[in-house]
Amino acid sequence: MPQIAHRGRWLWEDLDPKEARAGAVLAALRMGVSREPGDVSVLWRHYRAVVPDEAAARGRIHPSLAAEHAALTLFAVHQQSQSSRMHREGSPLGASLRALRASAFKDNPDALDRRVNAAAATESIKDLTVHLRGLVRLLRDQQIPLDYTALVEDVAAWHYPDARGRVRRRWGAQYYVWSAPDADGAGDHGGAGAGAGPASLPAQSAS
Repeated sequence: MPQIAHRGRWLWEDLDPKEARAGAVLAALRMGVSREPGDVSVLWRHYRAVVPDEAAARGRIHPSLAAEHAALTLFAVHQQSQSSRMHREGSPLGASLRALRASAFKDNPDALDRRVNAAAATESIKDLTVHLRGLVRLLRDQQIPLDYTALVEDVAAWHYPDARGRVRRRWGAQYYVWSAPDADGAGDHGGAGAGAGPASLPAQSAS
């Protein structure tokens, strides 16, 4: 599916946590946690996704708006009390979670695998967001950044079954490093927590 049409740059791409307005902006975004997209008026000014006229006129929640709302609220949770940027281009979800697995969960990787599997097993943006919120809090605790521009596209794709399957497979490849070994056979197959024998992603990932 094509990239989400949006006006200008996404908020997380521009917001510097050290600037004066950052605290107020992040607090406003956190007001949207567990709320429906568009229901919290203080968030309206921060939305960038372009919603089709028909959906806007009828007050329907378009997948693009749902994805941006999810990404904004997750970013606000992730950036809370952090002086460095928690949005980092080139740090997709699976890779960031792999880094988490190698640090906070190195002695018990199965515990994180279960959380990741639960997120991957969801079939709606709303349910996915609930599971991602818990994972983002864990990333925040370890100060591990995440590419929110990539995440918003993944969350938007979650609305469509075929695209959802592709996102699952991509996350699995990033998390477990489904890559060929290096020439000397020393490739990183386990990723974070190598040798721990990671559990399989849920059956839906083969869709």
